Amino acid sequence: MTHALTTATAANTTDAEPAIVFDRVGVTYGRGRKTTVALADFNLRVAAGETVALLGPSGSGKSTALKALAGFVRPSMGSVRLSGRDVTHLSPAKRGIGVVVQSYALFPHMRVHDNVAFGLKSHRVPRNEIDARVTEALDMVGMGAYAKRLPRELSGGQQQRVAIARALAIRPKVLLLDEPLAALDAQLRQSMLGELQQLRKALPDTAMLYVTHDQAEALALADRIAVMRDARLVDIDTARKLWQTPSTDFTASFLGGANLLPCTVNHVSGTAALVTVGEHTLRAEAPAPGVGRPDWVPNAEARLCVRPHTIGICALTERDALRGTVTAAVWKGASTRLHLEVAGIPGELTADVLGHTELEVGSFVGVRFPDPAGVLIPPGIGTDAAAGESEVRA
Repeated sequence: MTHALTTATAANTTDAEPAIVFDRVGVTYGRGRKTTVALADFNLRVAAGETVALLGPSGSGKSTALKALAGFVRPSMGSVRLSGRDVTHLSPAKRGIGVVVQSYALFPHMRVHDNVAFGLKSHRVPRNEIDARVTEALDMVGMGAYAKRLPRELSGGQQQRVAIARALAIRPKVLLLDEPLAALDAQLRQSMLGELQQLRKALPDTAMLYVTHDQAEALALADRIAVMRDARLVDIDTARKLWQTPSTDFTASFLGGANLLPCTVNHVSGTAALVTVGEHTLRAEAPAPGVGRPDWVPNAEARLCVRPHTIGICALTERDALRGTVTAAVWKGASTRLHLEVAGIPGELTADVLGHTELEVGSFVGVRFPDPAGVLIPPGIGTDAAAGESEVRA
């Protein structure tokens, strides 16, 4: 994407008013026994210039949170604020938010120029400014040459660029993107992902809330990721911290996939620990205690989070190799995912091996854990820590 705007880097200070605030927001549908909780006690702050991804499976509440911010649904409790202004009961048109959805939502009978100009006219921008604003927005997304085309004359990726241009034309301080790449094929999705990264750099003052169920998109675009499950926020932190030291087993599994091995803590020294997994003693990383994380003590029960790509496959004769039996092998193009039963380790392990590995089901391989083998997380799926954590980390 190219851009015609010259902007200064946003000053992100702790004293600045957040661009977006969800304060204990809840959304319910129906009444009595037929009541459905779509969003429960949702707290989140997003700074100007920050991109936060709402990540979770279908039905987790992420799109409901976005709709509550956009004004498409009204919260049954709590409040929504934009730059300090309470907008909980304002209509969508009065919030000044740019919204991009996966279906593009372009008017099929309008040419690209008129689609982008529609929002400007709705906001009563003077006629003599509209053409320049449309050109500016189309240039930002590399669609300046397509102003006279109809949507049906554009590819899916081009239509999505136009939808983004329409959202940007009103110069919003907040941009909401609801699964904007979901309708695109895999190759085009990767291309658009790179262009969205460039767009972030072109809009350093704009707060973005990005809804997705795709972990790759969240990791690539977000400054922070808010993990959602069953209408609740269960975890929030920077993408790097959630990947490296997840605080719940749900986060570990949903963000990147993980082997979650029940273990017992034997000894802890600083952030290093010795743990027992089945019949084996392994070294592990023990994150410092905090919200949602216990103080690791001897004999404490925990889970050892081991990422599949860190597990090594070697010859059985190699030193320290554990005996593994292949129960399934799935070639994924760049890698092969192996499902393994490993002697002395409870349950089944998954390991990702580069390339196309031809291993028969039932064959024996050597399995080697990294050192440290993984990171400790509390047992069970936590849901209570994030409510307070969102205020601390936001």
